[in-house]
Amino acid sequence: MMKNLLLFIAIAVVFANCQKPDTKNTENQIVIGTIDSLHSTILNETRKIWVYVPPHTSEKTKYPVLYLLDGDGHFDSVTGMIKQLSTINGNTLTPEMIVVGIPNTDRTRDLTPTHVNIVFGDSTFSKTSGGGNKFFDFIEQELFPFIEKKYPSTSYKTFVGHSLGGLMVIDALVKRPQLFTNYIAIDPSLWWDNQLLLKQADSVLSKNKYDGKSLFVAVANTMDEGMDVKNVTKDTTEVTLHIRSILQFATATDTKKDNGLHFGWKYYSDDDHGSVPLIAEYDALRFLFPWYKLKGLAKFFNPTSKATPEDLIAMITSHYENVSTHFGYTVLPPEEFINSIGYAFLSTKPDHAHSLFELNIKNYPASGNVYDSMGDSYLAKADTLKAIELFTKAIEVGSPATKEKLEKLKAGKRPGV
Repeated sequence: MMKNLLLFIAIAVVFANCQKPDTKNTENQIVIGTIDSLHSTILNETRKIWVYVPPHTSEKTKYPVLYLLDGDGHFDSVTGMIKQLSTINGNTLTPEMIVVGIPNTDRTRDLTPTHVNIVFGDSTFSKTSGGGNKFFDFIEQELFPFIEKKYPSTSYKTFVGHSLGGLMVIDALVKRPQLFTNYIAIDPSLWWDNQLLLKQADSVLSKNKYDGKSLFVAVANTMDEGMDVKNVTKDTTEVTLHIRSILQFATATDTKKDNGLHFGWKYYSDDDHGSVPLIAEYDALRFLFPWYKLKGLAKFFNPTSKATPEDLIAMITSHYENVSTHFGYTVLPPEEFINSIGYAFLSTKPDHAHSLFELNIKNYPASGNVYDSMGDSYLAKADTLKAIELFTKAIEVGSPATKEKLEKLKAGKRPGV
């Protein structure tokens, strides 16, 4: 193996293994997750995990889970990106998700499918390599049950890895496709062990079916100046083996149109191996969920539109039936999302708002907020008695903030809507 490639890999390994969690007092700090741990009998060690859970008010709310290799290195960017794409500014481009970051104890051991010896200087940094199969046993038999028991998770799982982590993402798709629904391989180290996995993948992905599964591959620019993705494929030096291996995998997988795999890849000419994860994570998340965002709302806000409230509810219901099909379980229209749309209609199309609040009551009868919103709908219709009835119900179910609104209404004052 070329020395400069070895140096590149060695630096990446050292950096990944040197990531340390911040265990300082979190008082008066912005906290985006928790550090949990479980003892692994399979690996014979205690493993820390970093966990982000979206804020939720209902104990019945459950979320898909994203499992993140080199977790402590990418946890901040991935959790922030998911929040941005799923809730910030009203975005619903991706679902909210639990993020489980898996920090390393022995990165080369866990993130390599086979054992090889790579000597760099006076050391063999790959001497513990080849523990990937046991690492997957840990994930499947110990980590999955731990997360499912302790956190509000669903069966829909996404797997993300960079470099050697990307190698293991593709290894999982090839050898254990039942583990995850989505796979994100960022600049994967497919050169490993004389491209053994690359050769295995070409055969397996040609024969097997992957309906309902998705894979996104990111390719960083690790070439010398003057080379591009076209002429590098003709190069035979070991220094370009990394990018040539990924390009070979991507172009070959792109031709396999009959295996059902939702596949996409992208080359990042302005990003190297170290910088590519951030931008690739964003593109990958956008690629995985083209079916999640509700489209078509704009026409209902058009003042001249003749679309009825029934049309609006039918469109929303149909959309979330499709979302449920993709997830493999029933997904209700999110309470807060429907509530926000309802209030957007309240002053201009109150019948549309009323129908949306009715939908929320149907789907979330244990939430006090849905009755509070319906009370506001009756206020907009000047039906004070019905508003008082709904506000009373909201308080009974569990919306203490409604109490002040109800008291003002009973006193003959109109609360702000």
